[in-house]
Amino acid sequence: QVQLVESGGGLVQPGGSLRLSCVVSARAFNKLVVGWFRQAPGKEREFVAAVTWVGGSTNYADSVKGRFTISRVNAENTNTLQMNSLKPEDTAVYYCAAGTLWGPTSEQTAYNYWGQGTQVTVSS
Repeated sequence: QVQLVESGGGLVQPGGSLRLSCVVSARAFNKLVVGWFRQAPGKEREFVAAVTWVGGSTNYADSVKGRFTISRVNAENTNTLQMNSLKPEDTAVYYCAAGTLWGPTSEQTAYNYWGQGTQVTVSS
């Protein structure tokens, strides 16, 4: 069983930055992969980024490469998504997800556990 608690969403101007955090409670981390997905109003949920807990292999959606950074602080059981150079099109509810996976897959059906979501709004 894995529990995820997100925080860090909010309102930011275009070009600004936000940092999302996801506290992960799990019995084992050796094959755990933590990802971030987002869902904008009227759109399907889409992959943002993912990282393997052990080894730190990462995967990013093309739309966020170079702007977002996913990482984990193992000692604190926390996964973070640093979002820089934010654009209005980044506005969405962001979800932390986790699963026992082979790698940082973008396939959301592979993730078994989901957080409650946190709103990110990029607007002037």
